[in-house]
Formats: sequence, structure tokens, C-alpha cells
Amino acid sequence: MTVRTPWHLWVIGVIAVLWNGMAAVDFTATATQYEPYMESVAQAVKDHVYALPSWTFAIWGIATWTGLAGSLLILLRRSAAVSLLALSLAGAAGMLLVALVYPAPGGSTGFAAGIVAVAALLLVYAVALRRRGVLG
Repeated sequence: MTVRTPWHLWVIGVIAVLWNGMAAVDFTATATQYEPYMESVAQAVKDHVYALPSWTFAIWGIATWTGLAGSLLILLRRSAAVSLLALSLAGAAGMLLVALVYPAPGGSTGFAAGIVAVAALLLVYAVALRRRGVLG
């Protein structure tokens, strides 16, 4: 018996891919110090980000790329989405801790907390899909 794909999988899946895709672009451009992308960022913020320990970029990369991969796997109806989104949530939580320990000039932890919330909601959604047999 095959489980029918619910309409909301496509809506949430596409939004999740766009959200995490933008995060992947932001991470990649920041980590590579791609100046055309970074030119609108205040110099003090760039200096702060570029001075962060390299392990923070590893956590950020894990959060970003596993979020994107997990979102794509939701669209492909693969249960591995759950594991990848769990890693993404762990990475996002790690980056919230980084934001608390190394606060950016004029920054707020509110955005980092929002990212954790979105990652948690995506994980909960993927777990629910897997339980219903939508993700196989």
C-alpha cells in the first residue's frame, strides 16, 4: 500500500529548500569572504565574523548544508531527512550558543533563536511525515 503525498509536503518542502538555500548562499559567501555579497555588511560586523574561530564555521556549515539536504529529502520523500534535519537543528543550536558567547556588534540573538525554531519545526514536521509513512 502506498501512502499518498500530502499537498502540504510540497508547500513546506519548497519553502524549506528556499530558506535553507538562502542560508547556504549566505554561509558560502561569508565563509569565502566573497566581497560582492559582503559589501553591504558593516565593516565591524565583517571583522567580527571573520575573526570567529574556525570551529564556528564548521558548526554553521553543518547546520546549513544538512538543513538544505534534509529539506530536499523531504521533497524526495526519504526518511533520511529526519537524521539530517536533526543534525541541522543541533548545528543551529550550536550557532545560537556561538551568538551568545561571541555577540556580534549591534547584533541580537533573536535571529539565531528564530533559526533554531525553524529548524526544530522542520524536524518535527519530518518526524510526523515519517510516522505517517509518507517518508520511506
